[in-house]
Amino acid sequence: MNPTMTSSEFGIAHFWASGDTISHFVAILLILMSIGSWFVLVTKFIHLWKIKSLSAEVSEFWKQTSWQDGLNYFSKPDINPFQQLATTSYRVTQEHRVSIEALASNKSLSKHLTAEDWLASSIKSELDAIIKNLQNGLAFLASTGATAPFIGLFGTVWGIYHALMTIGLTGSASLDQVAGPIGEALVMTALGLTVAIPAVLGYNALNKANRDIVNELKHFAEDLHTFMMTTSTDKRA
Repeated sequence: MNPTMTSSEFGIAHFWASGDTISHFVAILLILMSIGSWFVLVTKFIHLWKIKSLSAEVSEFWKQTSWQDGLNYFSKPDINPFQQLATTSYRVTQEHRVSIEALASNKSLSKHLTAEDWLASSIKSELDAIIKNLQNGLAFLASTGATAPFIGLFGTVWGIYHALMTIGLTGSASLDQVAGPIGEALVMTALGLTVAIPAVLGYNALNKANRDIVNELKHFAEDLHTFMMTTSTDKRA
């Protein structure tokens, strides 16, 4: 090793100083992608943890003696998808009953839609909206995990190009001439992998957690549909 070289020449500050606009842009882009992916990971895991803790309330909901008592048992209504499904089921059932009674004297299109179809469609729409909310941010994680290694690779290629240019201009391939560009290339590779790996692992973990919650929501929606239809049939009888 050249005795005139110091460890500071292999530091991040030296690599940044020796880089150009493109290498700076690549580094900043990867850093922003990393910040964004960690923000999504932390916020989504906290949100899913809260929803998972609320799923235990479903069994208690069915033990209540009245529908309103069941709704009141649910906590955190602003983020509770189970309460949202229950509220929607009750609301659309009442709206359909009122609309049918009010429109009994005419032949509007709403009269041809049965209560079962009306309820099933409304529950599905509400469930789709909840699932869409659960999936927010996953596309960003998937994109980050897929593109970050290639962005880092681009920075690597650019660093090697700088090393070759330095060799061509100086006619020397000594370490003190190419250490900066080669070091820049290696840093870009490592940075790209550092960004991509947590994003991919987090995406897979969030996907699995989402599937578990969605399955619970679908079971609850089916139970709500059966209950509301049974209740409506009993009342008509």
